[in-house]
Amino acid sequence: MEPKSNNPINGLTEAEVRERMQRGKVNAVKETTSRSYAEIIRSNVFTLFNAILGALLVVILLFGSIRDALFGLVLVANTLIGTIQEVRAKWTLDRLSLLSAPKARVIRDGKSFEIAMSDVVLDDVLELRPGDQIVVDGIVLHSQNLEVDESLLTGESLPVTKAPGDTVLSGSFVVAGTGLIKANRVGTDAYARKLAAEARYFSPVRSELQNGINTILRYVTWIIIPTSLVLLVSQLQAHISFSAAVTGSAAGIIGMIPQGLVLLTSAAFAVSIISLGHRNVLVQQLPAVEVLARVDVLCLDKTGTITEGILSFSRLELLDNGNDEACQALGALAAEAAYQNPTLGAIAAAIPAPGGWQEVGSVSFSSARKWSGASFTGHGTWLLGAPEVLLSGANVDESVLNRVNALAGTGLRVLLLAKSSEALEDEKLPDNIKPVALVVLEEKVRPDAAATLRYFDDQGVAIKIISGDNPSTVATVASRAGLNNIGEPVDARQLPSDIAELARVLNERVIFGRVTPQQKQQMVKALQSKGHVVGMTGDGVNDVLALKDADLGIAMGSGAPATKSVAEIVLLDGKFSTLPGVVAEGRRVIANIERVANLFLTKTVYVTLITIAIALLLWPFPFLPRQLTLIDAITIGIPAFVLSFAPSKQRYRPGFINRVLHFAIPIGLTVGLTALISYTLARLSPGLSTAQMQTAATLTLIILGLWVLTIVVRPLTFWRAMLVASMVAALAVVLIVPAIRTFLALEFPSTQVLYQISAGIIAAGFLMEVEWRLVGEWIKQKSPS
Repeated sequence: MEPKSNNPINGLTEAEVRERMQRGKVNAVKETTSRSYAEIIRSNVFTLFNAILGALLVVILLFGSIRDALFGLVLVANTLIGTIQEVRAKWTLDRLSLLSAPKARVIRDGKSFEIAMSDVVLDDVLELRPGDQIVVDGIVLHSQNLEVDESLLTGESLPVTKAPGDTVLSGSFVVAGTGLIKANRVGTDAYARKLAAEARYFSPVRSELQNGINTILRYVTWIIIPTSLVLLVSQLQAHISFSAAVTGSAAGIIGMIPQGLVLLTSAAFAVSIISLGHRNVLVQQLPAVEVLARVDVLCLDKTGTITEGILSFSRLELLDNGNDEACQALGALAAEAAYQNPTLGAIAAAIPAPGGWQEVGSVSFSSARKWSGASFTGHGTWLLGAPEVLLSGANVDESVLNRVNALAGTGLRVLLLAKSSEALEDEKLPDNIKPVALVVLEEKVRPDAAATLRYFDDQGVAIKIISGDNPSTVATVASRAGLNNIGEPVDARQLPSDIAELARVLNERVIFGRVTPQQKQQMVKALQSKGHVVGMTGDGVNDVLALKDADLGIAMGSGAPATKSVAEIVLLDGKFSTLPGVVAEGRRVIANIERVANLFLTKTVYVTLITIAIALLLWPFPFLPRQLTLIDAITIGIPAFVLSFAPSKQRYRPGFINRVLHFAIPIGLTVGLTALISYTLARLSPGLSTAQMQTAATLTLIILGLWVLTIVVRPLTFWRAMLVASMVAALAVVLIVPAIRTFLALEFPSTQVLYQISAGIIAAGFLMEVEWRLVGEWIKQKSPS
């Protein structure tokens, strides 16, 4: 419970609150960061490939052998794995989202309480402070320079000043001043509730990884449709039974479908969400971890990110114009707005409010203005803010600015206390400003900042420090935090407005001070205009615009509710050192999914080649569905499942689709051509049964598939070698145990054919090694330096 509000408005009574709750006039709206259970099941079960495979399963059960329906079990298992992992991710997301959900301060029975936003009722009186997210629609009852940012609703970035009688909407947030509002629309009745909900709703980031996989699947689908029709016609003309024709056609279609790729991708993202949740990281959109792994420029706000965000008052330095009122004036300014920001709070904690100072007008602090002020009866107008701003134009005092720069150069935060004989008029600086004293504050650098900055430097991620403080202060703090090669700091007031020119400056410089919220937003856009993937961290309301426009917004858990509502990632414990772990998680997902995609697409290529060749030759399809299920399980399914969750430190490289296609097409063609040759040799050998011919082709595919696996997992660490060895052992068990061989319809061909296909496998393996090295050289040439 907080102290009683100074405003005479008492709000609702407990009886009135209960009455409104009984009528359902509450702000409770079902609002989550994750999909519903029905949506999760629908997205994992009702897919295009599941529909195709389900139809084929029915066909096999009707016209073929139940033993060839083995792929149905794999289909069910893959779907269950994807569903279970996403449900677990949902539990993690929903639990963590409660920790970062916006709160509301209401006045009831004359006392101020902080409650969950869902507990606000109709006609409640809410207190608003800078950084607060407005959770209901309401009418302003009292305003003390209240300024509201409605950019999430209207797209207009300029704050709107609110006076008594004006309307405020949910989804907007307070950037300056304070006020009281009366809730006139709550819950589903609120005009902007849907927009506010969508800001936090499960909505996957459009990532390169997902875009690449979707593109691949789209092409595969277009290939499957005509190929399957041609195959069916050819099988019916291949002088085999109707049952065999249907089974062969089904086998070809099943083999072309990369059935586990989408599910493993979703599962990998879901596991990352769970893993990061254990580290107090709320990922509000599933692929956000991948986006951070792609970030090549990270913009950091100094206060609350590099520093702990806790300011302490150091001293008050009187200037030549200093007088005995300076300390009292500072106490009066801080007391009136101590809760508006950490700076005024630190001053108020050190300097008590004087008695007898009656405020007659004020301007609240905002990041855009960079100053605040108040007029007091009999004491004139007093101002507190950035020295460079208060002493601009006709008020320039070089001696004061030199002293400010000297203090800022030691890493201290310096504000100017000034006086004017003129009253405040709107939000304009008065004339005749006289500097009175320098207010010196200190802030502590996070102990984990140096190691974290060093990590990003080692990983080739460019760091830009963007702050509203004095450039010299920012540079010194950055240096103390371990940032190297910081160069000359830039005063953002001198930055060009042209995006291209701004991008040039950003490319050359590292430290930027006196940056306004709008400039932060422009800086993000300028970096993006040059093709950079930009991450932005922040904790204050002045960071919201930039967080929203960045490719990835990262909010500190201790930050303003507005920052957490627009960020994709929230560091709930506020630890800067958590970020390298998030990057590593993203890189693990990207690298592993690429390996998995290589396996799946290689199979699609070689099965498609075999299918087309068999259709043109009017031969029976060389595999039964159960044999393709065996090939898929040993060479792709099980290894892909393990690889998708394995640790990886590989850096992100753009060009996912190109790399996968350059790998899968030549190697897949080599594997497919070799399998066709093995099948042809077996068909030309006298006396071999259909099962022996199929076994020759099946062994070729399995062995070459394992060879492809050894290429994909390189470099061969111990656990990767054990993965390959275990798959070889599984193949040995299949070939040794008679019951399994019988079930899979495997019969060894003659010794001569085994020698022939062995020679073909060795030649194909050598060719694949050459192809892999050529692809590697191509990737090196195409990779950015």
